[in-house]
Amino acid sequence: MTGKRIVLAYSGGLDTSVAIPWLQEKYQAEIITLTVNLGNLPEMESIQDKALKTGAISAITVDVTQEFLEHYAFPSLQANATYEGQYYLATALGRPLIAKHLIKLAQEEGAFAIAHGCTGKGNDQVRFETSAVILDPDITVLAPAREWNMTRPEEVDYAMQRGISVPSGTNPYSTDENIWGRSIESGILEDPWIKPPDDVYLWTQSIPATPETPTEIEITFQSGVPVAVNDEHLSAVPLVTLLNTLAGTHGIGRVDHIENRLVGIKSREIYEAPAATILHAAHQALETMTLGKQQQRFKERVAQEYADLIYNGLWFTPLRSDLQAFVNSTQKHVTGTIRLSLNKGTAVVTGRKADKSLYSFNLATYDKDDVFDHTAATGFINLYSLPFKTQAAIQDDLADSQ
Repeated sequence: MTGKRIVLAYSGGLDTSVAIPWLQEKYQAEIITLTVNLGNLPEMESIQDKALKTGAISAITVDVTQEFLEHYAFPSLQANATYEGQYYLATALGRPLIAKHLIKLAQEEGAFAIAHGCTGKGNDQVRFETSAVILDPDITVLAPAREWNMTRPEEVDYAMQRGISVPSGTNPYSTDENIWGRSIESGILEDPWIKPPDDVYLWTQSIPATPETPTEIEITFQSGVPVAVNDEHLSAVPLVTLLNTLAGTHGIGRVDHIENRLVGIKSREIYEAPAATILHAAHQALETMTLGKQQQRFKERVAQEYADLIYNGLWFTPLRSDLQAFVNSTQKHVTGTIRLSLNKGTAVVTGRKADKSLYSFNLATYDKDDVFDHTAATGFINLYSLPFKTQAAIQDDLADSQ
């Protein structure tokens, strides 16, 4: 070896395992692997051992689950960021964080390049590479699976020739997961007419298997961040873990979506995101109590832009930071508790309370406690309708449009 080094994002799967010798041979470089746990890799030691046996000179593992939730998932929750109204961006949120740690390790190790296992057809290659060059404009990013032009059987042969263990059996789907959600695609799912088989889902019960009795829970937020469930204060990881279990038991969080990929094609994506689903529902319900009408309406527009930035791999851009500053400002009074009823695949908001609520009982009620000045309505309606009354009187053909 020449002393050149490459840091490889390593999952322990076939693609990244084959990438170790392939990169060694092609670039005459030493390979350092980095495995980043986002709450999805309970067996980090076995992955580390496999990387070393496959030829890596060093195998680094890091658990960033808490960082992921506090600095990526929860800010997106505060923004109500949902791609195309259905995807809570679990995978898309994880990629810039992984890229950040790849760059950090590459700089520490003096590596000339980082590498990932993404193919040329997906979104993740864009997310990794765009994030990487923003964080380090001088870094080289390598994508072996985009270059080696091997079919999956050829990859297996390549691995076996080099003594790399190949998992027995084949997974019919391509999956990715972290604590915020799972994504499943490929195989028979590529036919949008076919109903997803039961084996697609791991985190959520099928509706017939869910409990008949609803479960009521209360989620408390502080400045738009979830901090407690049923009055029990929890840090980010145990809170999301608990909600994944509670919501998944009731079949909540399944999404079957035809999605517009960044690379210009449509794909059929299956998602499971139990905790994210109920947290988004609760957060938005709390905002209806604590944000003014103009804030709510404008924030809906920001949410779409924010979601697109995440999906398109632009987390580390100035615009995302600017939008985050706006979002943070809106969350100042988004503090309170939301009660939800979980049952048969649905999460229904059944109660709301907030110290700085803009909902006034005395203004809303029709009972004796009503303090609304009904006489003010006449003047308001006269002013509100004046321009339309004027136009109708002058341009009398408006009535013909009916």
